Amino acid sequence: MPGYTAIQKSKHSRQDNPVFSILIPTWNNLAYLKLCIESIRKNSHFRHQLIIHINEGKDGTIEWIKSQDDLDYTFSEKNIGVCYALNISSAMAVTDYIVYINDDMYVCPGWDEALFAEIQNAGHNYFFFSSTAIEPESTNNHCVIVKNYGKDIQSFQEKKLVEEFSSLQKNDWLGSTWPPNIVHKDIWNLVGGYSTEFSPGMYSDPDFSMKLWKLGVRLFKGVSKSRVYHFGSKSVNRVIKNKGYYSFVAKWGITSGTFTRHFLHSGSPFNGPLPEPVLPAILKLKNFFKKLKTVFKNSA
Repeated sequence: MPGYTAIQKSKHSRQDNPVFSILIPTWNNLAYLKLCIESIRKNSHFRHQLIIHINEGKDGTIEWIKSQDDLDYTFSEKNIGVCYALNISSAMAVTDYIVYINDDMYVCPGWDEALFAEIQNAGHNYFFFSSTAIEPESTNNHCVIVKNYGKDIQSFQEKKLVEEFSSLQKNDWLGSTWPPNIVHKDIWNLVGGYSTEFSPGMYSDPDFSMKLWKLGVRLFKGVSKSRVYHFGSKSVNRVIKNKGYYSFVAKWGITSGTFTRHFLHSGSPFNGPLPEPVLPAILKLKNFFKKLKTVFKNSA
């Protein structure tokens, strides 16, 4: 059948009472995936279900995953992108909480305990929490901590990171969007997971947050005590990118920048559930013309 991509699924892990179902999409990135999974195994406070979606797996990923008795997986011979990968792997989730994490991340000790404490404190399911990423270089992202513990596996200073990560200064912050993030499975299902019109994935993160916003979620919190090291876009830099900026404007009538700055207040100190946004008239006008421009661009 032309264009058809077969999906394989295998569930053979036998975790007793896992707390989170962790989704990890991967694309021929075995060395980083191994490091990510090993960090989850040794640095988690609780036991979790790990579900890996393997795109292609031409680097030995599929063979390695099959040799591990604590991993569930889905597999596509072609790279179907992050959105499809998350949606198919989420169907295998057995817990109430779905975590999305990138394969080029290393979780620090207690990352999951801090997230679970936030869930208990919330007292409801209408939340979206993110761990706080430590990255080797500044990208002007106010949600992260900038500290270089290695730009790749070869230069990674794992021991130094584990010794120092908890002393790095960062408060809880507003605007949870990027992985690692966690949401209740009921909320995930209500909004339909990640929107495949953003395949292979650029701008799918703010789109998912906007879907949560439309549902009524106002607790978007970055948790300082839950920390991960992020090597940074080891897969994204290899993929042909979609025009997610324009897709976001066409879908929601505003830019992703307007959403993250004026709705989510991303990177600002956390001060509770978010209020309804008050957009200046000039900003509304700018967004109107950007949507109009996008509509004409798409129809041309």
